[in-house]
Amino acid sequence: MAEPTPTLFERLPEAWRERLPHYWALVRGDRPVGWLLLLWPTWWALWLAAGGVPPLATLATFSAGVWLTRSAGCVVNDYADRWLDPNVERTRARPLATGAVSPREAGWLFVTLMLVAFGLVCLTNPLTILMSIGGAFLAASYPFLKRYTYLPQVYLGLAFGWGIPMAYAAVQGEVPELAWLLFLGNLLWTTGYDTWYAMVDRDDDIRLGAKSTAILFGDLDLFALAILYGGFLVTMVLFGRRAELGVNYYVGLAVAAGFIAYQFVVGRDRGREHCFTAFRNNQWVGLAVFAGIALALLK
Repeated sequence: MAEPTPTLFERLPEAWRERLPHYWALVRGDRPVGWLLLLWPTWWALWLAAGGVPPLATLATFSAGVWLTRSAGCVVNDYADRWLDPNVERTRARPLATGAVSPREAGWLFVTLMLVAFGLVCLTNPLTILMSIGGAFLAASYPFLKRYTYLPQVYLGLAFGWGIPMAYAAVQGEVPELAWLLFLGNLLWTTGYDTWYAMVDRDDDIRLGAKSTAILFGDLDLFALAILYGGFLVTMVLFGRRAELGVNYYVGLAVAAGFIAYQFVVGRDRGREHCFTAFRNNQWVGLAVFAGIALALLK
């Protein structure tokens, strides 16, 4: 009987086979929720800027770029939090926290991912390339804010939404005013869902001296979340009117509002697992909005 053909992974040197699972965990390759939360707003913008399905080359470039930049963001986040993660229940098993990956390795991995992402951006136009520099700065600097400000979730909203003006720039060669209204809606949404995420770690963060909107809002956290999500929905309604999107868009937005209501039902007791469930549910919010946009622009 013929020997089975070795897989690509099995062909790698043993040292690589030992390291790759740790690198994969470091970039959250096994946890696609963060990638989807970054992907959906980028796809919103690509479809809206193109008035329908965008050029496939642009779609592929941005989709791959989203994965790369999100992965790089996870690496630099864990690098910045290596003083914090070993002492937090949810993060103490991460590769940098356990020592499975060294800070030096993480630095090289971050640089590699960002260089590949920049190579993809170079396939677009000069305006998009120029804007990518701002996006890289936001992604690299965000993780360090929790030491100095209670608003890292707002800053994450800037970083996660930067793909919106970049998508418009890539498709239209400019960033119209309407793109910034969509950017604002995404900023409110991201601040909201990352506050759910911060509520998971709130007790540990208070004990260790880290800062977040969850700590800033305190007992008014659910009220603040209602304002953020309400602002997101209102902004998206205004966007729909300005963009003259049809009924399908508003149906998608209504479904998204239903998912948001579910988050408050689940997370109202502020339990760790329930807040994490509310956070994860936002991938469906993004999908519902995208479906509404795609159907509204269907030709």
